[in-house]
Amino acid sequence: MTTSLITIAYIAASALFILSLGGLSKQETARRGNWYGIIGMVIALAATAAAMNPAGLPILLAALIPGLLIGALVASRVQMTAMPQLVAMLHSFVGLAAVLVGFATYLGPHDLSPAEMNIHLVEIFIGVCIGAVTFTGSVIAFLKLQGTISGKPLLIPGRHIINLLMLIATIVFGVLFVMAPGTTGSTYILAATILTFILGVHFVMAIGGADMPVVVSMLNSYSGWAAAAAGFMLGNDLLIITGALVGSSGAILSYIMCRGMNRSFFNVMLGGFGTESGTAAASTGEPQGEVHSIDAAGAADLITNARRIIIVPGYGLAVAQAQHSLAEVCKLLKEKGVEVRFAIHPVAGRLPGHMNVLLAEANIPYDIVFEMDEVNDDFPNTDVAWVIGANDIVNPSAMDDPGSPIAGMPVLHVWESRDVIVMKRSLASGYAGVDNPLFYKENTLMLFGDAKKVVDEILTAMRG
Repeated sequence: MTTSLITIAYIAASALFILSLGGLSKQETARRGNWYGIIGMVIALAATAAAMNPAGLPILLAALIPGLLIGALVASRVQMTAMPQLVAMLHSFVGLAAVLVGFATYLGPHDLSPAEMNIHLVEIFIGVCIGAVTFTGSVIAFLKLQGTISGKPLLIPGRHIINLLMLIATIVFGVLFVMAPGTTGSTYILAATILTFILGVHFVMAIGGADMPVVVSMLNSYSGWAAAAAGFMLGNDLLIITGALVGSSGAILSYIMCRGMNRSFFNVMLGGFGTESGTAAASTGEPQGEVHSIDAAGAADLITNARRIIIVPGYGLAVAQAQHSLAEVCKLLKEKGVEVRFAIHPVAGRLPGHMNVLLAEANIPYDIVFEMDEVNDDFPNTDVAWVIGANDIVNPSAMDDPGSPIAGMPVLHVWESRDVIVMKRSLASGYAGVDNPLFYKENTLMLFGDAKKVVDEILTAMRG
């Protein structure tokens, strides 16, 4: 394939990737956006393979075919609850690839002038360091999301000073690496790689469970910049464009997530806020209030006789895989003339857009799924707010208690509804590790149990 045809193929793939991002911005066009991305990647792979020396194609196929099979197998088996972990692990692969590409490029042959070589060494060093932080940070995020290690923030005394010193040392190694003659700089880049591996671990270990959605989004951005750096090292325009698209979109998404929690990006990265899921709320020594309970039959009667219902899904819905049963409940309610809508908080779940994908998987219509800002003013005119597996995103202390760790965080005003049904396994706190006064309000009815089991019981009662 001639150089001009390869360039045209890369431009076409880049355009498809841009269309893919545009399509993924809305639920109605997300499926089309996925197909744009798939077609763009196929074109990119075909063009890259065509540009290679034919002697290297067997090696490419030996790596490509097992990767395709493993990817297809993992994608077919992964549960929606494990999607955040999978995304974090995929980010780690991109980071490690950037590190390996950097070392391979550095140790390979070069035919550059001294000035060009210095620029190339800077590209290599930046790509390796970003890749190293992305790799280890993503591995720690995966282990936290998987529950292999605690979701609590590891707050080492003087951790900010430690991070700053490691960053300064990395910059020093970078200067020495560029100035070192010949291959003697390998010691400096190796030292910087080890240091940034440690920096990635320490950086993410200090971030608590409440901020994991932002961490995943941040690592998504890092992986994009690592891919762009690899593109510079390899002289591949498509990799540069793709990496820049992923990096910038990940950064924008991180900003949106931070705004959804009323916190700055630096506050998230440096705050160490939040604990692991399921941690019991800290006891104040005094009862928080009286809990009013309801059973599945009572809940079925309450929602059946309502005119307007807003459902607020949370991570508990995903864990229990209750979305399909919930879709059946919604279908029955709509047949009875009940107005049903869903309210999605920006940080609901463990991944940006987690709840939207979960509801789409159950074929819940897009036109009844709303973002927080679109539906928050409607709660006073709502008969029943039905909270399923959510906690911090419906916590009124964010508005009422200036001393709360989540003070100022925008939340869904479910307590303004006539009645509130809260489905949870227990009264344990959410990822932020703070108690929720919503559970003790006069119009709140607690329905304890596994979300899938309880929704099935409600569905059975409604059919009966």
